[in-house]
Amino acid sequence: MRILVVHNQYQQAGGEDEVFAAEAHLLERHGHEVHRYVVRNDGLEHVNRLALARDTIWNRDSYHALRTFVRRTRPDVVHFHNTLPRISPSGYYAATSEGAPVVQTLHNYRLVCPSALLFRDGGPCHDCVGRTLALPGIKHGCYRGSRAATAAVAGMTAAHRLLGTWSREVALYVALTEFARSRLIEGGLAAEQIVVKPNFVDPDPGAGTGAGGYALFVGRLSPEKGIRTLLDAWRTLHEEVPLKIVGDGPLAEEVAEAARTISGVSWLGRRTSGEVASLLSEAAFLVCPSGWYETFGRVVIEAFAAGTPVVASDLGALAELVQEGRTGRLFRPGDAQALVSVVRDMLSQGGNLPALRSAARRVFEERYGAAENYAMLMSVYRTAIDRAA
Repeated sequence: MRILVVHNQYQQAGGEDEVFAAEAHLLERHGHEVHRYVVRNDGLEHVNRLALARDTIWNRDSYHALRTFVRRTRPDVVHFHNTLPRISPSGYYAATSEGAPVVQTLHNYRLVCPSALLFRDGGPCHDCVGRTLALPGIKHGCYRGSRAATAAVAGMTAAHRLLGTWSREVALYVALTEFARSRLIEGGLAAEQIVVKPNFVDPDPGAGTGAGGYALFVGRLSPEKGIRTLLDAWRTLHEEVPLKIVGDGPLAEEVAEAARTISGVSWLGRRTSGEVASLLSEAAFLVCPSGWYETFGRVVIEAFAAGTPVVASDLGALAELVQEGRTGRLFRPGDAQALVSVVRDMLSQGGNLPALRSAARRVFEERYGAAENYAMLMSVYRTAIDRAA
């Protein structure tokens, strides 16, 4: 099969960029002809705001460039990951105008929420779900703290809803969990247009030992990731189990201060994927205290690959990925004392940790390995091609 994968990279690399690269490599390893069309967001701060808002809705230059690329490569399917802001939904039209069916992986909630997070004022928010125009989001400046920027994103989703882009130009959407799929259906996408295919871990790191005896957090240091809940919990737990924090973000100063003042808490900053895999292998458990509806939580299956159990918020995709009492534990989101209680319960039942580790590793092998994911991806492409035909 000849496949074109399309991605608008973020200024700071993240999970979407990793998934884009991993899927392309997986396809090539199975003998497919893979072409990549990548646009970067470098220099956006120097772009005229009105021009950027216009291009977010429809980028004429991107349309012509991508259509030419599609015509030259003649893909059987075009798989989009992110189009915001430089590719824009005009990219779908560029593909379909040349007869190529479109698949769009929905890594976030952008089509139903201008911030893409369904999160505001410290908790989940549904105010814009199902609205043609996300007026509450504009009012609160949910995207980048700017009403103007939010209006541009909200205008893009509204304009293409009215044009029928979301229903006509995309043959198939890929949601990462059933929870994310349900939110997108609630927001107006057709149920039969969305399939679920999770992320995967490749290469397989092998089962770790957990011999480090520490708790580990890996992720962006931002409010929706539950950083403050995590730090509040370790103000109580500091003498009971060490905590290592990996990542960077807007709350980095708070994390640095906590590392200076709370014994047992250490901030490691950014780490390479290899270093993260090693830390996961030696961790007693991973902590995911998110306060927003994670669409997936890739670090969870990275932990499972290492046989490391996960303590997570009982919220969104995390509650779907982590099986209470089998592959980890769940606690009430935003409740630091509930997190303390769950961690203490896990530590008091230390003899059960080997069973949790075995179950986590087994779930990875059954659901989140490369071979299983490749089969699902091929099914997605065949379905998209059939629907377009």
